[in-house]
Amino acid sequence: MAIRSLLSILADGRFHSGRELGEVLGVSRSAIWKQIRKLEEFGLEIYSVKGRGYRVPGGLDLLDVEQIKAELEPAVLSQIKDVELELSMPSTNQQAVQQSQVTNCHGSLYLAEQQTAGRGRRGRQWVSPFGRNLYFSLVWRFENGAAALEGLSLLVGLSLLKGIQRMGIAGVQLKWPNDLLWKDRKLAGILLEMTGDASGDCQVVIGVGINVEMPLEHSVAIDQPWIDLQSLAGVKLSRNKLLAALLSELVPALNQFAKDGFSPLVDQWHEHHAYQDQMINLNIGQNALEGVCRGVDASGALLLETAEGTQSFHGGEVSVRRKA
Repeated sequence: MAIRSLLSILADGRFHSGRELGEVLGVSRSAIWKQIRKLEEFGLEIYSVKGRGYRVPGGLDLLDVEQIKAELEPAVLSQIKDVELELSMPSTNQQAVQQSQVTNCHGSLYLAEQQTAGRGRRGRQWVSPFGRNLYFSLVWRFENGAAALEGLSLLVGLSLLKGIQRMGIAGVQLKWPNDLLWKDRKLAGILLEMTGDASGDCQVVIGVGINVEMPLEHSVAIDQPWIDLQSLAGVKLSRNKLLAALLSELVPALNQFAKDGFSPLVDQWHEHHAYQDQMINLNIGQNALEGVCRGVDASGALLLETAEGTQSFHGGEVSVRRKA
């Protein structure tokens, strides 16, 4: 019995008896009980009531590869070569990096209902409860190595923002170099990892984590203010439609980036920049600078205006905080 088949039945949020589940799936009630235990190991909350059966409170909006594909325009779908969906994996980025080190994975998409070792920038944990948020990695091939990738994380952020706007949600802003915010509360993060030739053909793993419906019990593990899309929308969102909306913006943008780079999008990025022309504190390792944030330049570097003039800063161990 495929555990996904059991999940698909329980996804409606209603009670299903062990006998009913066993009949539908062609297994014994004991086998159902064992699979329920496995689902609980994923951290999934399951109510078990004698005489009524099992229920997932609130139901589940499971990812469905065919449904995602059905939402995509043919021009976008044609560039998504392979889709790998797992119930649980350590990290979609880790999976994508491992595959891209041994083969051409251009256009491959890696999805997970849960990550057990999700990572954010600078190795931070990315809280990844089962079936509630979006965790995905898209592999894209570029020529001319790392030098041609300047500003890529900013382009990805802008594309995600546009995808979220497609879902009718406004007010999302960008934080350099790779976060999406809403009123200074983190909504999404981006993690880019490169494999291949740093001076020639390379593949970039574009990892994305978006808070869609973050259970409150998981918030204790998050060390900064956060928000999720359901709170902003006020209604339950389809993760499949959301992912399709994100890919519909991201894939064409990646193709354009390969031709023109980030520079044509600087003004667009500034329109959504959370800290544009505001006083900020910029921490670089153990050093801290204070100044007015003037956005980014054509290469995606952050521009900080201080008493000594305007300086540019690239990625790495750089974090930005609004001046208190």
